Amino acid sequence: MKIVTWNCNGALRNKTEALDELRADVYVVQECENPALSTSTFQNWAGDYLWIGNSKHKGLGIFPKNGNHVRAADWFGTFSQPGVVNSNQASQWSTTDLKLFAPFILNEKYQVLGLWTKAENADAFRYIGQLWKYLQIHRDQLRNGNTIVLGDFNSNRIWDKPDRWWNHSDVVEELADIGLQSVYHHQKCERQGEETTPTFFLQRNLNKSYHIDYVFVSDDLLQHCKVQIGDSRQWLSVSDHMPMSLDINAAA
Repeated sequence: MKIVTWNCNGALRNKTEALDELRADVYVVQECENPALSTSTFQNWAGDYLWIGNSKHKGLGIFPKNGNHVRAADWFGTFSQPGVVNSNQASQWSTTDLKLFAPFILNEKYQVLGLWTKAENADAFRYIGQLWKYLQIHRDQLRNGNTIVLGDFNSNRIWDKPDRWWNHSDVVEELADIGLQSVYHHQKCERQGEETTPTFFLQRNLNKSYHIDYVFVSDDLLQHCKVQIGDSRQWLSVSDHMPMSLDINAAA
């Protein structure tokens, strides 16, 4: 099983040939347009897809290939900060307030959460804060085995702030408590914030590189997984992000 996560930087309809070269079973693509409102050629490529977004031009798409099947998982809930009684959205929220999260079931075997953390309508809980909020609601669902969390987190430990409790490091700790580990960091024996392979090049500049895309898997899958990050020499011509490919051994 091969799952690819990639922020396509828009206009996926013009970039599908590049993706096809990866020969994945499922593509989780950020910043892609809604196929239903795009060209017939793109609709045919998208197949039996899932898509969410607030703009028809840029959302989060799930595209199964090679006879694989995905169905949306109906995850919804609310959370309130204990001991805080007010109507402020920072202290209470629901799943639908958070952007963008697409839980789905792959082949009735794997539970997958595709994500693209965003900053809209969030003064404090931006990017990684959105995932922190999501975990407060859906921690129990994510404790199941055969679970994968992957996507564009827009985050790295290097941007942690000392007066914030929803930092990147806090989210990584929460994921570990749930039983989810980063495949890249396990495979490369690197620490969070010290990654040697970037996944994002700001303004497609080789001198402005960061690691902000991740794949986390449940402990039962970890030993059966490996990841590979696309080569900037090949991918910078089509996006500022590199695709991250997750390969799961058939025995898992």
